[in-house]
Amino acid sequence: MAGRINDDDVKAVRDAVPIDAVVSEYLQLRNAGGGNLKGLCPFHDEKSPSFQVSPSKGLFHCFGCQEGGDTIAFVMKIDHLSFSETVERLAAKAGITLRYEEGGYNPGHQRGERIRLVEAHKAAAQFYADQLDSPEAEIGRKFLAERGFDQAAAAHFGVGYSPAGWDHLTRYLRGKGFSDKELILSGISQDGRRGPIDRFRGRLMWPIKDVGGDVVGFGARKLRDDDNGPKYLNTPETPIYKKSQVLYGIDLAKKDIAKVSRAVVVEGYTDVMACHLAGVTTAIATCGTAFGGDHIKILRRLLMDNGSARVIFTFDGDAAGQKAALRAFEDDQKFAAETYIAIAPDGMDPCDLRLAKGDQAVAELVEPRTPLFEFALRQIVRRYDLETPAGRAAALDEAAPIVARIKNIASQHEVAVQLAGMLGILDTPFVVKRVAQIARWQRDRGGRGGPGPATPQRTYDTPAPAVTGGPALNLRSPAHRTERELLKLALQRPELVSPAFDAYGVDEFTAPPYAAVRQCVQEAGGATDAPSDYLAAVREAAPNDTVRALVTELAVETIFGKVVDEVYAGAQLVSVRLRAVDRRIRDIQGTLARLGSNGDPAQVAAVQNELWVLTQYAQSLRTNGAAAL
Repeated sequence: MAGRINDDDVKAVRDAVPIDAVVSEYLQLRNAGGGNLKGLCPFHDEKSPSFQVSPSKGLFHCFGCQEGGDTIAFVMKIDHLSFSETVERLAAKAGITLRYEEGGYNPGHQRGERIRLVEAHKAAAQFYADQLDSPEAEIGRKFLAERGFDQAAAAHFGVGYSPAGWDHLTRYLRGKGFSDKELILSGISQDGRRGPIDRFRGRLMWPIKDVGGDVVGFGARKLRDDDNGPKYLNTPETPIYKKSQVLYGIDLAKKDIAKVSRAVVVEGYTDVMACHLAGVTTAIATCGTAFGGDHIKILRRLLMDNGSARVIFTFDGDAAGQKAALRAFEDDQKFAAETYIAIAPDGMDPCDLRLAKGDQAVAELVEPRTPLFEFALRQIVRRYDLETPAGRAAALDEAAPIVARIKNIASQHEVAVQLAGMLGILDTPFVVKRVAQIARWQRDRGGRGGPGPATPQRTYDTPAPAVTGGPALNLRSPAHRTERELLKLALQRPELVSPAFDAYGVDEFTAPPYAAVRQCVQEAGGATDAPSDYLAAVREAAPNDTVRALVTELAVETIFGKVVDEVYAGAQLVSVRLRAVDRRIRDIQGTLARLGSNGDPAQVAAVQNELWVLTQYAQSLRTNGAAAL
């Protein structure tokens, strides 16, 4: 079996694939200043961006959940890949051929599980697409044509056809080197009486891609009356396909969603196609499941939760569509975006609407019409007889808790006023007060609509993972703030603090984690004349993951100085050194006090001499600044 990947090739992959380009495939990044970019962390829920990327250093760090590292670490974490799988994927993107030590390169055996399953899906997608031109697929081409999709549209979305035979695809993929175990695990094949057979047969096929553009599953539409299966059949849950975590069309829509801060959620594959062909290129759909929390996480990272972000749901106007809209409203408060619902006239979906009235009608449909909260409340209110006091009271009892879940107090008040109007209750202040009371009750009890458990975050007022005993990190401490700033300079702008920094002892850093980072810089060869792989060397020198994470954090965090130059760097150097000198002076003064008048005269004289030297040095630092270092 092949050995590990050659170290030089790993470095070549790191250098060849820009971290901002990779991260941008999963979330929207914006300028954070200092050459850094920021976005909503993909590894924990947050409302304001604490995730930063430093393209110049090839590193990322989240100041909320403390995840950090280089490009390889990011892909490993977000796609749950092993180190070798990640390097292989990035190498394929960069066109780099990898070498393996202690053996040769054997792609049939060396690739990791996820890579293999993705490759199987990619080959299957191409197979299905090729089959769409076959005589047997005439029924599929007719289905598409009747819905307004020509050959070019099918090719754009990768639509294909699965032959009706038992094992056409299975045999094809076996010939490509995939094992029966891999085909079953992928969900492409299933167990038959005499071995694996095709899961999808005689159906129109849509490849489902993740946000990174990899095919991870398929949606299959029934075409023949003698097919006893469901109308739509999707890939089962597999190691790479979780239906609650994928959105059909996200690979095509993500850039425009981020660009215009708008997403359109439709119900099916043909609706996504119709929207995109009509110019609504932000349309996406769920894959055989209700729109839920994991889908929201994907969209929020692209929308960036800015004030103008909008999510528009286009559910059918029938009872099922209304139920889906109410279900979406259950999760509405997980968005920071404004949410709307758009229902076409006569209850048509976007695909039908495009056929009946053209592209312009689809474009007009998704222009925000009705806020989702208003639609949801009207669906509740319409079930009651508002002509009677009892009916109005009952409707208020059901609707008020929903309004109370709106976290923004101003919005909550405004919606409560609208609810009073819907119910025909003239005493508007009574309704507003009722909603506010329920909101307080929910908050006090941690109930629905109240604030949920906070995302675990490392604060600097509690002990951070320390290497040795000592005081906790506390950014309200001027000493810790300055030590942190100096370490950031040493990692990000070593030319500004060297060679002085390399003469600083580890004991000049009072916080143990900072002392550990100082030790890493020393073991990596120091900050003077730092080579191109300086940061990588410092990270490699870390004794454990905790210190390595802190190195990454400091290498990415913005330096606070308005002007980051030699003057600013000198001020930090002086501040850290001066505090260290003052601490030593206090220690010596304590020693003199303990020696008293009965101490050994020679020892007392030596201590007094050191005290005089340090006092003069401290005075010089205060007077002359960095020139005294």
